[in-house]
Amino acid sequence: MERTIISFDYAIKDILRDKANFDILSGFLTELLERPVIVQEVLESEGGTTEPKGKVNRLDLKAKIDDGELAVFEIQYFDQVDFLGKVLFNACKAVVEQVVRGKMFNIKKVYSINIAYYDMDATDEYLFVATLSEFKGVHFDEVIPFSQSLNPLTETPKEIHPEYFLILPEKFEEEDEKNMKKDKAKLKKPKKSKFDEWVYVLKNSSVKSSFTAEGIQAAGEKLNVLKMTPEQRAEYERNSIRDMSQKSQLYTAEIKGIAKGRTEGRTEGRMEGRTEGRSEEKEEAVIRGYKKGHSIDTIAEFTDLAPDYILKILKENGLI
Repeated sequence: MERTIISFDYAIKDILRDKANFDILSGFLTELLERPVIVQEVLESEGGTTEPKGKVNRLDLKAKIDDGELAVFEIQYFDQVDFLGKVLFNACKAVVEQVVRGKMFNIKKVYSINIAYYDMDATDEYLFVATLSEFKGVHFDEVIPFSQSLNPLTETPKEIHPEYFLILPEKFEEEDEKNMKKDKAKLKKPKKSKFDEWVYVLKNSSVKSSFTAEGIQAAGEKLNVLKMTPEQRAEYERNSIRDMSQKSQLYTAEIKGIAKGRTEGRTEGRMEGRTEGRSEEKEEAVIRGYKKGHSIDTIAEFTDLAPDYILKILKENGLI
């Protein structure tokens, strides 16, 4: 038996911010980090400026966990050439925001959790980890741990460099799906973990009754679409339709761009075509959004364009 639940990206931007639902986030992080994790509170990522033109990317979610450590979540649906730059920026920003002027650099570890719904050129893997835990000697076989303690006489130093997780739900396959492959003899059997159940949820937006991962049945219960009020379901459906429309527009732009590039018969043409197609589609999305009465910030959020560039588009089209 499976229960259909709210998509994780919708839940993480709204429902999972409620303290009553912290057990879901705690379970997700417990299985990912392979240690007990308790989410203490959900924080807002502070912006570097209050000026609209200075708006920078806001995280999908930032949570304080055990001992003041932080978990930052970013969900990406479309191929983006600067995605890993954004991942690095979000992690560094979470580090910088911990520093208080005039105080010591009491840095807590940041866990950067990034969910990308495209393959990023991966072949089989769906869960990647990147970390820097030590400095290695160049001339001698020595290491210095990338860790510190502000009370070294009484506390054990802890690692402080961010740890990065990249999750690719679309690359995840269950065992029966793998067995259908023709080259299954060559297929390496991956190490199984309870977190695989969470990856299944990320991919399918459903929870099996047989799942036992920490917090996952709570997700099946609290995020059950059938238990939403009519108002909640209407808002969820509006959001889903809006997202599907945006995804369709961007996908169409990409396909048109690829077709144009192939016609030109050059790799450069393909890249230019993809860029031009996306640019034209986003410009149309800006104009439609503005005509429908959406604010500049709202348009920026859905098109991933800077507010000043949106204003430029509107001026060039005689709308402001």
